[in-house]
Amino acid sequence: MLPKSYKFIPVNEPVVTSSDAKSVYKTVKSGWISSTGNEINKFEKKFSKIINKKYATTVSNGTAALEIALKALCIGKNDEVIIPNFTIISTALAVIKLNATPVLVDCDHFNWNMNIDQIKKKITKKTKAIIATHIYNYPLEIDKIIRICKKKNIKIIEDAAEVIGLKYKNKMCGSFGDISTFSFYANKHVTTGEGGMILTNDSKIYEKCKSLKNLCFGKNDRRFLNSDVGWNYRFTNIQASLGLSQLNRLKSIVNKKIFVGKTYYKYLKNNKNIYFPEPKKNNLENIYWVNGLLILNGAKKDAKKLAEELKKHKIETRPFFWPMHKQPILKKKISSNKNDKFPFSNILSKYGIYLPSSINLSYNKIRYISLIVNKLTNEKKN
Repeated sequence: MLPKSYKFIPVNEPVVTSSDAKSVYKTVKSGWISSTGNEINKFEKKFSKIINKKYATTVSNGTAALEIALKALCIGKNDEVIIPNFTIISTALAVIKLNATPVLVDCDHFNWNMNIDQIKKKITKKTKAIIATHIYNYPLEIDKIIRICKKKNIKIIEDAAEVIGLKYKNKMCGSFGDISTFSFYANKHVTTGEGGMILTNDSKIYEKCKSLKNLCFGKNDRRFLNSDVGWNYRFTNIQASLGLSQLNRLKSIVNKKIFVGKTYYKYLKNNKNIYFPEPKKNNLENIYWVNGLLILNGAKKDAKKLAEELKKHKIETRPFFWPMHKQPILKKKISSNKNDKFPFSNILSKYGIYLPSSINLSYNKIRYISLIVNKLTNEKKN
């Protein structure tokens, strides 16, 4: 028998503590509320130290971070950038906004990161960069991509927005790329409401990123003499104060994320009609940024149907990313041929769904959600 239903369980609830609120209030009272201030400097230095990169600059969001990173690498017309087919559209839009061409790579069926073997096949003389994105759960085996790129002189933008605090081979995700990008959106491990970060070890790239996010203003008495086409993608001192406070408990946040995921796994692992990722797979740790599951044939339903049924139980969900090759806006913008089928992206987009993933989910709520999922995916059809 299922326990009594809860009122409503949202897919995500950001946790802002009293310490966070006090930090923000202190900054507001100081009057330094815009895009300059000590909190920004502290946040950039602390974050770069955690990830182990020399230079960091805050930006307005993760999408802005990708756009700036690409332009800092001088990506432009006639260039190709390899990206995951299974990702958020921001990745592709960042490429086409610079008149470059996104080249799509399908994902792996069960870890959902980009298929590394396919990367080799997609490289041409026009390939200038790869956006290597860690998706949902496990870290991308980025050292394998680095070996490919070194031989071809291809730059790596490591998108670590979904795995803040996760390690790969004892190094922080985000420490591998020529440029690394992060997001601090409300559902990320560290949130500033909106916001993002760019990290690099290259001082020239760092200076260019700082200029691009700030309208490419000149210096000193030539402030309004602009050197390039930039953006107003600045971050505020208020946001930085919230981010700093959250960084102080990053380890605790990551541990809570993993606890939520492991508890789901405990109750879902024996369900033969779904696949729920293991806490550890092929020596890769699962950070459970979101608690995604893949519906298998035995359930006789797709993600849309399961979402509708869970909603009736007041459980909010989200579908998986819609693949880039099916995005109407990208039809004429992507590099593809008739042999590009992207079978695994198609499967994930139709049968992938993620469950409530807040770090403040109680054990009993996770158990309740799991029992409902098991019931709905094991129902006998007449």
